[in-house]
Amino acid sequence: MSAMAKTSGGFRATLLIGWSLLCVIALGFARWKGIPNWAALPSLAAFLVVYPFYLVPAFPRVREQLAGAPLPGFLIASAVLPYLACCSGAIQFQFVSFVKLIALALALGLWYRVLPAVPMVDVGFLVFIVAVKLGRFGAPIYPVPFKGVEIGILGDLALFNMAVLVLMLERRVRETGFGFLPTANDWRIGLRNYFYFLPAGALLAWLLHAGRLVAPSDPLKLTGYFIGFLFGLTLAEEFFFRGVLQQWIEDWTWSRRAALILTSILFGGVHLWFRHFPNWRWVVLAGTLGWFCGRARNQAGSIRAGMVTHTLVITTWRAFLA
Repeated sequence: MSAMAKTSGGFRATLLIGWSLLCVIALGFARWKGIPNWAALPSLAAFLVVYPFYLVPAFPRVREQLAGAPLPGFLIASAVLPYLACCSGAIQFQFVSFVKLIALALALGLWYRVLPAVPMVDVGFLVFIVAVKLGRFGAPIYPVPFKGVEIGILGDLALFNMAVLVLMLERRVRETGFGFLPTANDWRIGLRNYFYFLPAGALLAWLLHAGRLVAPSDPLKLTGYFIGFLFGLTLAEEFFFRGVLQQWIEDWTWSRRAALILTSILFGGVHLWFRHFPNWRWVVLAGTLGWFCGRARNQAGSIRAGMVTHTLVITTWRAFLA
């Protein structure tokens, strides 16, 4: 982890830079798409609110200040404050939604305070996270206020942030390499596994008829996809699968190889719901990708190498396949 990520000054600098970029990008996007202020401004406010909560897990000095008594209250705030910001004009406040967010935060925050840290409880925690995600818990809470304003991601960000903090501060999972910026070694190992995956992935996609070639996407759009995937989707999936689950299975089975195989199978399994159910093609493809991401994690000792492999693969897919 970089020295900057270990300091509170680094947190403040990242916060200010991120807030500035969010404002510029969001306001430019709203003007480009013709999104009215009543939908754009509250939605922007919600993302500005969620951003510091999202940063906290990557900054150990800031994160550790929340350990113990402050954590449940922090989790509740991270869940409800973005929602209240949206309710300032973009969507209508619903008391049931407000209560559901508080209940989710308490369920996560009290999980390891009520239950023992044993394998069945650990598995239950991860199953609960997957069930909330696949069950689209946040969809009715964050309806689309205007075409192009996809605020549903706020629910996913809150879920991810709360779960990560609980695992780090309550369950005390071992260091996973959690962070936003891969090191040079992470890039090198991640790139190598990306190139190893390409022929296997292309062959599987062809055999399974899992995609069709299209004209290359706009480079600017692909850059946006890459950044969004790296700092969002792949960070979350690599943390839970390669950083936590694979590590736990290693402990339970005393076998790194078994952990890699089992985690890859489970990673493929959660893609059974991707686009439609049952999507067996994506189970096979995602499981194979999971093996290369897990291999990158093992070689680098950090989930950020897996993030690089994962992000490059899905960006390439978006670039050339549909």
